[in-house]
This record gives sequence, C-alpha cells and structure tokens, in this order.
Amino acid sequence: MHEMSYVVRFVNMAIEAAKENKAVKVKRLLVSVGEMTDVLPEYLNRYYSLAVMGTILEGSVLETKAEPVRVLCTSCGKEYHPEKENGYACPVCQGNAGKVVAGRDVVLEHVELETGG
Repeated sequence: MHEMSYVVRFVNMAIEAAKENKAVKVKRLLVSVGEMTDVLPEYLNRYYSLAVMGTILEGSVLETKAEPVRVLCTSCGKEYHPEKENGYACPVCQGNAGKVVAGRDVVLEHVELETGG
C-alpha cells in the first residue's frame, strides 16, 4: 500500500505547481515507475482517483510509464539492461561490476496544467 504515499506526494507536488503557475486545473500527471521498484502502476491509478477528489486535480489523468533498469559497466563503460539469461553480466565484456543508473525510482516527470488565460 506504499503506492498511496507516492500518489499523495505527487498530488501535493502537482497542486504546488498549479499554484505557482496560477493554473485553473491540472489535466495530467506523468509518472515514471522504475523496473526495480516494487510499485505497481495499477495501484497508483486505483488510489489516484481517491487522492484527487475535491482538489484542482479532480478529473485529471494519471499516466505511468515503465523505466527499465540500466546498468553502467564499471569495467568497459557500456550501459546495458541486465538480463537473467546472461547472468546479469555486461553483454560486451561479461563483467559483473556495474552501477545502476536508471530504473530504481518513481518520479513525477510532467504536470500538464490548464492556465485559463
């Protein structure tokens, strides 16, 4: 149920963006969900309609997009998506040392506002 805390945080961020931009309505939020998170987009959507009731976001749409895991190989510098079939190793040098550079966060990427002007 930690999805609800993400939803509340994103709703609050969108309300602040609307205030700063003197918007009359928030039309859409775009949220990136990392492949390494245990956040389920269907739960984000389920809680979203409840969290926006009575706010400037009521009637808006929550869109989610998957953010694949990307690893930077510390041996050869190649960025890749780790695959189980390859033992999660770098496909170029077969090294196992890498740094995750994407896919472990849940991020509010865009807030679409209606300014009414």
